Amino acid sequence: MRLASFASVGVALVLIIIKFGAFLQTGSVSLLSSLFDSALDAAASIVNLIAIRHALTPADAEHRFGHGKAEPLAGLVQVAFILGSSIVLLTEVIDHFANPRQVTSPEVGIAVMVISLIATGSLMLFQRHVVQKTGSIAIRSDQAHYASDFLVNCSVILALVLGSRLGWWWIDPAIALAIAIYIASSALKVGKEALDMLMDREMDEADRTRIKEIAGRHPQIRNLHDLRTRVSGRDKFIQFHLELDGSLTLLEAHRISEIIEADVCAAFPGAEVIIHEDPAGASEQHASYQYH
Repeated sequence: MRLASFASVGVALVLIIIKFGAFLQTGSVSLLSSLFDSALDAAASIVNLIAIRHALTPADAEHRFGHGKAEPLAGLVQVAFILGSSIVLLTEVIDHFANPRQVTSPEVGIAVMVISLIATGSLMLFQRHVVQKTGSIAIRSDQAHYASDFLVNCSVILALVLGSRLGWWWIDPAIALAIAIYIASSALKVGKEALDMLMDREMDEADRTRIKEIAGRHPQIRNLHDLRTRVSGRDKFIQFHLELDGSLTLLEAHRISEIIEADVCAAFPGAEVIIHEDPAGASEQHASYQYH
């Protein structure tokens, strides 16, 4: 995760430098939009670097559940960066529509965008590998930025080619406008995921169903209730009550619970599982929310 963060920052800084030089030569607003995107990628990647450093810190006496929520906090900071850039870019697009201008030296811009495509594509492949290994929301949100950057680069190349070959001055700001809208929508999607994690939203229903099925496979389990789950960065927390035959000894109930805990941990590696054993049929007050 740390290596992916350093690679992300490095690629973003290189792209900022070459895109800025290309913008000065071409005056292309669609290329400017790509420059904005790379600048935000750099800022977001630096935030990720700091957040991941904290998120990977082991649990301690003051943070018994770890530091995983540093990741979604970083995600929300990225959303703020991206939405702000979309607004700035939108004002530049409006100015180019109001004051039409032709792009100069389009071949320079195209060459820079091709280099950007190669660098961005390579980084995305590495980030995908890291996400598959760790499930990191910070790296996943960073990958989403660079995925949008990849599409932005393709769009800029299209705008430069059409603008230079066909003389369509409006294609440059039009594509920049589409990029601004796309970037903003991507930011909102990442923001929702980060907010869900900060608010301790339950794990996906498919995961909850899987937990119930794992527990239900044991022949001595009568029922399962009060299943509660949450995700904090890379860490998952699962707790539930098992209903067992009331005639079982405490030792027998504990043994069954240990077996089920091991099965759940095997299905969700790294999860912290807490199980409470109840005698079947015992009267107990349950929470009134939807999940059971």
